[in-house]
Amino acid sequence: MVRKLLRFLLKLVLWFFALSIFSVIFFRFVPVPYTPLMFIRLYEQKKEGKPFTLQHDWVSLDQISPNLQKAVIVSEDGHFLSHSGFDLKAIEKAMKNNEKGKRIKGGSTISQQTAKNVFLWPGRSYIRKGFEAYFTVLIEFFWSKERILEVYLNSIEMGDGIYGAEAAAQHWYKKSAAKLTVNEAAGLAVILPSPRRYNPVKSGPYVSKRKQTISRYITGYGSLDLSKKKKK
Repeated sequence: MVRKLLRFLLKLVLWFFALSIFSVIFFRFVPVPYTPLMFIRLYEQKKEGKPFTLQHDWVSLDQISPNLQKAVIVSEDGHFLSHSGFDLKAIEKAMKNNEKGKRIKGGSTISQQTAKNVFLWPGRSYIRKGFEAYFTVLIEFFWSKERILEVYLNSIEMGDGIYGAEAAAQHWYKKSAAKLTVNEAAGLAVILPSPRRYNPVKSGPYVSKRKQTISRYITGYGSLDLSKKKKK
């Protein structure tokens, strides 16, 4: 009985590794049509009696304004081009502030967020964080930085039922993601921590101030070269 159970568990683990590696390699080349969060939000909409809303239009990275690419890097993960999936300094800083009873943004990298968005579910449990770390290692190994950023910008939640840069640009600014200005890109980047709470167009004091800050960073960023990692 114990041997059968162990064999079953071993097969389960081997299948998990095989399927997870296959799925990561598969999505290296194929657009991600839907994410677990999209289905979760649809369920929440049904539960709350709201009409189903899901806007998601996949576009290649070269069809997304460099302004938005820079905006999410400077606002979400300043060391995206130099780390291998994890920003250890940001994690350490977040842990220290959590010990003091504070909560800060910045412990989770774009790579980690991409792994979570594509392969996992929202949550803060140690089990989910463990899976997130595993998939982060996989995508950093099998994907380029261009691909990670492309998938991130096409799958991130940017409003209630709005997913990805193209759908967000059309919804908020009535234009394509390729034509986003510095200020518009900053507006989308600033709402990412709470995309269903903040509005990039009708901005309150907090969002307006953050938009100005991110806009300055975008303007001063210089050229964005994703073909190779930046040296520290």
